[in-house]
Amino acid sequence: MDVRFINPFIGAVKNVFSTMLETELLISRPTITTGVPKGTDVAAVIRFSGDGEGTVALCFPQRTAVNTASRFAGTLLGPDDPDFTDALGELANMVAGQAKAQLEGLNASISLPRVLMGDDLRTLHPRGIPALMLPCDSGLGRFSTEVAMTVSRRTVEMPAVATVASAS
Repeated sequence: MDVRFINPFIGAVKNVFSTMLETELLISRPTITTGVPKGTDVAAVIRFSGDGEGTVALCFPQRTAVNTASRFAGTLLGPDDPDFTDALGELANMVAGQAKAQLEGLNASISLPRVLMGDDLRTLHPRGIPALMLPCDSGLGRFSTEVAMTVSRRTVEMPAVATVASAS
């Protein structure tokens, strides 16, 4: 996976957790994975389409998901609370939106967020696309950010350079 298309996700997840949850993240060495990360009970997923096709997912153990959703909402939220999925979905939406704005040269659209639990986690990423797992540690608990993307357009548009004609 091209680092130009991963760094925006790293920056976005750090920024969203810092500004919206007032917690700093330590992101460990990324690894390639297929399937659902071990220990994932809840995942907030956004799909990309266009020049970049795939997903970005925030993958949480139950306890970290509850801590994260509760901090974001400013009140204790459990998995059965309808605001629980809304909070996690909105965080994923912010991460995807910020990253999308930094995907230079790619025309991509993002979907509405989906929050997956239980058997639904099997549909976390598109089949056949490996994911880059970014392990994240925070004061709210450990989780991972996963990016699974294929890029169909490899050319990055360069900005036009203005030229100044000399006066004679």
